[in-house]
Amino acid sequence: MESKIKEALEEIHRGTAEIIDDKAIEKLVRVYYENGENYYVKAGFDPTAPDLHLGHTVLLQKLAIFQKYGGIVQFLIGDFTAMIGDPTGKSSTRKVLSKEDVLQNAQSYKMQVFKILDESKTHIVFNSEWLNELGAAGMIALTSNLTVARMLERDDFSKRFASNTPIAVSEFTYPLLQGYDSVELKSDIEIGGTDQKFNLLMGRQLQKSYNIKKQQAVLMMPILEGLDGVNKMSKSLGNYIGVTDEPNDMFGKVLSISDELMWRYYELLSTKSLKSIEALKCGVEDKSLHPKAVKDMLAMEIVDRFHGKGEGGKAKEEFTKIFSKKDVPTDMKEFYLNAGAGILQALVDCGLEPSTSQARRDIKGGAVKLDQKKVEDDKLNLEIGEFVLQKGKKNFVKIIVR
Repeated sequence: MESKIKEALEEIHRGTAEIIDDKAIEKLVRVYYENGENYYVKAGFDPTAPDLHLGHTVLLQKLAIFQKYGGIVQFLIGDFTAMIGDPTGKSSTRKVLSKEDVLQNAQSYKMQVFKILDESKTHIVFNSEWLNELGAAGMIALTSNLTVARMLERDDFSKRFASNTPIAVSEFTYPLLQGYDSVELKSDIEIGGTDQKFNLLMGRQLQKSYNIKKQQAVLMMPILEGLDGVNKMSKSLGNYIGVTDEPNDMFGKVLSISDELMWRYYELLSTKSLKSIEALKCGVEDKSLHPKAVKDMLAMEIVDRFHGKGEGGKAKEEFTKIFSKKDVPTDMKEFYLNAGAGILQALVDCGLEPSTSQARRDIKGGAVKLDQKKVEDDKLNLEIGEFVLQKGKKNFVKIIVR
């Protein structure tokens, strides 16, 4: 039993940035192994956007680990708090979402998260269930637990205050409402990103203030670097891998990361055990394994997770076909064009280029091919027939000229 507990704690600690009250977590895991008693792990998600990327799934992977070792996940969809907007890290007040937007995004979340979490060990909860009932008296009582001075200790608020950037009073309530969620749910552990520390600790404080007879432990995960290995994964920076990306795109993006960053992704995203990952590292170091082969394994695992078992292998075959054998992919988007269409406009209409001026530059740079032959004339007009139009090494479309 002790070896199982040790393994569980090692996996729980894996990749974490900071843990507050680690002894409480150890006690919960120990009680589970000794008595079969489950414990509750909370994570809150504001459904402000409908699609997740791999950076978001770092928390989901950790929740899945807790489920493996006795945890019941309280997957909290902040439909009430999303209509306020989490001010964390924001330089201005967030735009308030409509109830319809929130519920639509929440449904999209639910469809995506069960590709990682065990549905039988997950409680989906909406904080509007209790926050709508809090009422004016309850809200006033809640706000009495925090001073303005303490709130302004938060870095984002203090910067906005110093620069005379408006701070809505409703934003001050956000950490309190997130903390109150832990009071209602009687959570044993709450997990979140390092940027959420103030809000996570609020749950501990309010559980004590409301005499819940427990204070949740807090586990914080680091922010996952994007494909560039420098900035955090972000759609706005274009360095992300979306969980709804097509299998071939997802596979290719994983292979594009550096060998060094690969181990970071293994630690935070893979379901392989720490022992298995260490064995892979040793294999690379003693040259019995090639880094690309190990990266292939990671890419296949991630594709399988979000698209189904076996899809990673298919994506690998497709990738090899394109990049190693210099073949074209078997599955391409098709576009119909009229005879005489110019090559520049064709590239734009097919989505390979954002503008004709960029298309002209790429043709001059030798990046555009028609049936695998470089296009050198930017005034080329297309004749009737079927062709494969290509930009760069991995962007292909089939064009049918009529």
